[in-house]
Amino acid sequence: MVFADRRAILRAAAALPVAAALTEGAAAQGASAAKAASDAPAPKAPPPRVTQTLARYVVQAQYGDLPAAVRKEGARTLLNWVGVAIGGSRHQTVDIAVEALQPFSGPPQASLLGRRERLDVMNAAFVNGVSSHIFDYDDTHLKTIIHPAGPVASAILALAERQPVSGRDFLNALVLGVEVECRIGNAVWPDHYDAGWHITGTAGVFGGAAAAGKLMGLTEQQMVWALGLAASQPVGLRESFGSMNKSFNPGRAANNALFAAILAARNFTSSDGMIEATRGWANTISTRQNYAEITEGLGSRYEAALNTYKPFACGIVLHPAIDAAIRLRNDNRLTADQIERIDLKVNPLVLELTGKTAPRAGLEGKFSIYHAVAVAIVEGAAGERQFSDRAVKDPTVVALRGKVVPTIAPGIDPAQVDMTIVLKDGRTLHQHIAHVIGSVDVPMTDKQLEAKFEDLADGILSPAAIRQVMELCWSVDSLPNAADIARSGALG
Repeated sequence: MVFADRRAILRAAAALPVAAALTEGAAAQGASAAKAASDAPAPKAPPPRVTQTLARYVVQAQYGDLPAAVRKEGARTLLNWVGVAIGGSRHQTVDIAVEALQPFSGPPQASLLGRRERLDVMNAAFVNGVSSHIFDYDDTHLKTIIHPAGPVASAILALAERQPVSGRDFLNALVLGVEVECRIGNAVWPDHYDAGWHITGTAGVFGGAAAAGKLMGLTEQQMVWALGLAASQPVGLRESFGSMNKSFNPGRAANNALFAAILAARNFTSSDGMIEATRGWANTISTRQNYAEITEGLGSRYEAALNTYKPFACGIVLHPAIDAAIRLRNDNRLTADQIERIDLKVNPLVLELTGKTAPRAGLEGKFSIYHAVAVAIVEGAAGERQFSDRAVKDPTVVALRGKVVPTIAPGIDPAQVDMTIVLKDGRTLHQHIAHVIGSVDVPMTDKQLEAKFEDLADGILSPAAIRQVMELCWSVDSLPNAADIARSGALG
């Protein structure tokens, strides 16, 4: 009994340090946790309800709310888009797409601009989107490098042949769609683009869904779902640049946009926060999210008013160098055999996007600063003919592009270039472009847009038909039926 009591006492004594240690450890852990809690950043505020705010705006916005200048820019956007879609309609890329899809297309519901075939609405939207982008000659929102019209106009023009749509409603939907995609693009630019996404496809699908949903009369909740379904269909990677796949992206965005709006109209649901949620679109495909770019100034500040139109049929970052090259050529009657070297000071984006030194096909030439400068000097132009397979293989152009030396320079904006041409006789010629033609600062005039349209449609439509389609675009807001534009721009 004594020994038992002794053993119990010894066990109790031995346990004391352990208990003390456990107590001290618990206290230390508690203090450490308290310190960590005090040092931890405050929890993030929940994001604003961007998807719902945007949906409410689109549903409520009326044509009469649009300022006159925004309506006019919408008509210019439409005219430019129809022209480039007609112009691109005979490209091999479009031939392949039509041939591949026609056996699987549904009823012949909608026109293909510049062509005789008719496809179902979904496939017509895709093909017109491809056709409008294949020359890389379409409109550009310069802040994000989105080509806004392709995903939007392709979707709603096809839809207008399926259901009655007045010109006023069509133009309102077009402007709203452009506004939606550009604002969403602003919110993730430039991180999203830098990661490799083709922002025309990934943001464009929202614009197309909003515009189509507006014409279909979606409720606010249905519009939320349409935007959510659009968010689930991002399309386009920059690796595709220089191939047919690049024009696939706006075409597919238009197709996906219609798909989203049509399902939402039947109450096919989505999350109510698909743009801004933690695992939503913006947080998943970009490291930057500025939701104020989407929601602030809705109805008073218009990104659609900042749309621009290309005088040259290639990537927008090439335009300053082309502008400088053509000016120096024309002012000095330059020929390729006079030139020793062409030095360019450019923004880093120029070489990142257009650094192909030896393009093998016309589509690759659109992403070569070397080809663009050389062909501009040799031919004095940079339309679709200068970015053909013929042009990139022209011996004189090939020889001259080897003399083009671009250098990245700090302080040079993507819309600028500094060019010095060294001649074989020792003379130097210099041209600095601060604001390139086709920019917001030096926009193409209505007459220049018409001349571009006429050049693109020449040989596809008759001169009388060209004039008719242009007049329909200019007067779109007075048309009883917007589908007249599609039918007039197609071949009977």
